[in-house]
Amino acid sequence: MRRNLVRRKLKEGKTSIGTWITIGHPDIPDILGNLGFDWFVFDTEHAPHSVETVQHLIQTMGSSPTIPLVRAAWNDMVMIKRVLDVGAYGVIIPWVNSKEEAENAVKYCLYPQSGGLRGTGPRKASNYGFDREYFDVIDEELLIGVQIETEKALKNLEDIFSVDRIDVAYVGPYDLSMSLGIFRQFDNPKFLKALETVLNKAEAAGVTPGIHCSANNINHYIEMGFRFNSLTSDVGLLIHGAVNAIRGIKGWRPLDSAPAAYLFK
Repeated sequence: MRRNLVRRKLKEGKTSIGTWITIGHPDIPDILGNLGFDWFVFDTEHAPHSVETVQHLIQTMGSSPTIPLVRAAWNDMVMIKRVLDVGAYGVIIPWVNSKEEAENAVKYCLYPQSGGLRGTGPRKASNYGFDREYFDVIDEELLIGVQIETEKALKNLEDIFSVDRIDVAYVGPYDLSMSLGIFRQFDNPKFLKALETVLNKAEAAGVTPGIHCSANNINHYIEMGFRFNSLTSDVGLLIHGAVNAIRGIKGWRPLDSAPAAYLFK
């Protein structure tokens, strides 16, 4: 099996850029997989992807160097092991608000030899059992990310980040700002303070901070210290490109961002 170069890159203190795949058509990862993204997150929480769809999309990537990750629909053992069995090299787990939830997230990802609870299923990830190396090395290759999306999570960051084997703390700006009572107010001092808190506590614990970005703010967040950054999503890229292309033809100024569901300022 190939190695997870994204996890290595983050361990070296480098920045890694990816995007989210929410459209269930194989052309999407096939096209984007050769454009320089380090990773894709196939979303099963808010996008309508089934596990079968995720497997088809990952298989479509073929020889692409982009690493496939999946956002699990929930912090659930069955959901997590199913997306790992179809070939994900890591999982982003939503709504992790406590140390116990973080511990469960890690256990659900790892095999018993690493202290986890994941069952052994000879599916696509292990080439249906023919890749015997898979079961020996995958626990060191998996990227495990927890999403920081609530005020409760902010209060428990030290406990969450104390859990061994968490690689990434990924901020969901929409849910976090809503939880703080300042929905979409990304320049609000309360939101900015929350980001600084995540950055400081993550770095102190050796966890990589990440955040969902737009083309307009990704460099700003990189300068702040976020290193696992999503350049919007497939839908966001499609809307942004199409809208600005048509506006250019008509002589209108480009939009700063696409609709709020896919990009934010």
